[in-house]
Amino acid sequence: MPWTSLCSLDELEEGKAKYVEIEGHQLAVYLHQNQPYVLDNYCPHAGGNLAGGFVEDGCAVCPWHYWAFRLDTGELRDTGGVAVSTYKVRLHQREGQPPLVQADLPMP
Repeated sequence: MPWTSLCSLDELEEGKAKYVEIEGHQLAVYLHQNQPYVLDNYCPHAGGNLAGGFVEDGCAVCPWHYWAFRLDTGELRDTGGVAVSTYKVRLHQREGQPPLVQADLPMP
């Protein structure tokens, strides 16, 4: 799977998400403790927009019904068997510019 550039690191705000739609993927890109994380944007409970939520205790919290998904695994914090997809992330350094947040996305 190829690395896909999603945004510049300086576009992210600690504890919040940025919505990114690219190559058929709708994603929530989070910054938590200076580390970027990428999850599918769709909450499996009621279709909430995870990028519209916030980070709490290392989890992406859906703004609709407050379901919390672990940023590192995508698993629902309080109940097993429910998860959103997560993607490997790396920072791509560019000379004289902020790093790019890249994710290893499956091709549609």
